[in-house]
Amino acid sequence: MGFLIRAIRSDDIHQMTDLTKQFHLMNLPGERKVLSDKIERSVASFAGDLPKEKSEYIFVIEDTEEKLIVGSSLIIAKHGNEDVPHTFFKVIKKNHFSEDLGIGFIHQILRFQMDMDGPSEIGGLLIDKSYRRRPEKLGKQISFARFNYIGLFPDRFEERLLCELTPPLTDEGRSEFWEALGRRFTGLPYQEADLLSQSHKEFIQSLFPEEDIYVCLLETKARTVIGRVGEATKPAQYLLESVGFRYLEEVDPFDGGPHYGVQTKDLIPIQTGVKAQVTEFKDAVYKHHGLVGLDTDYYRCTHTPFDLRGNEIALPPQTLKLLEVEQEQEVYINSWSAVSSNHKREGAL
Repeated sequence: MGFLIRAIRSDDIHQMTDLTKQFHLMNLPGERKVLSDKIERSVASFAGDLPKEKSEYIFVIEDTEEKLIVGSSLIIAKHGNEDVPHTFFKVIKKNHFSEDLGIGFIHQILRFQMDMDGPSEIGGLLIDKSYRRRPEKLGKQISFARFNYIGLFPDRFEERLLCELTPPLTDEGRSEFWEALGRRFTGLPYQEADLLSQSHKEFIQSLFPEEDIYVCLLETKARTVIGRVGEATKPAQYLLESVGFRYLEEVDPFDGGPHYGVQTKDLIPIQTGVKAQVTEFKDAVYKHHGLVGLDTDYYRCTHTPFDLRGNEIALPPQTLKLLEVEQEQEVYINSWSAVSSNHKREGAL
């Protein structure tokens, strides 16, 4: 039948646990209890039962023939509030010059910051290792499904979007940046500190230095990963850059990974996304391709050819069946061509 992107359900816990254990993502850990809590929060968020500051939406992509979940992504509706602020290091360049010596230096410094009115954050992008490099571009589909949902419900999200990208880590999953900095101020190992920080920020505010940190004083291994993207994460970086995300000159206080951001209204999938009513054209020609999503009793989306004329759209019979969509229902469309042309302009992929 194909691949269906949908809101996660409670009975997906077994497959999601297996999927997340293939990776080391902090916002989608392979721990059943933590993952179960996140899934329940997601179910309540999609249902509109939680306020924005507590909402978290998990999307999965399902191989409908194998009845297998092969990928995921998520949106945290608001990352940073009075109770749990968004923390980061601002990367700043500082000039020092000596008239006596006639020499100067431009130093890179890290300045600890907290945001009490944070952006929406995207993350949790996973594709089963056996489903990578398929012609359907499943990573792009499950990534862009988040923007499709934001287009459907813009009021559920902030005016800014953030993505925290993973930097190079050691083979054991250790962060050289954390070992050189964070561990010395907290005494905690990297994995434990990052997991704790998702729900508790007090220890960061209390123990991290308030003064500027000169990067030149850190070990070489720590300096070289600041603001860099790990090899496995570079495809996600290129994909984000192709739709408008840019490096914010900010890094994660735990691993030094770069923060990318964009104004939601400036996202290419949002600028080019449109709503349309499902109809039937006798002379339909499905020459366009993109994501088509809708939310009635639950959110679902798929990549499909379509025929769009004004505010009406015709879909192939197999797509109508896969999406369980009926005539005159409203859907949201993100055209693939708009993003593809931007890829070519920027040479992103």
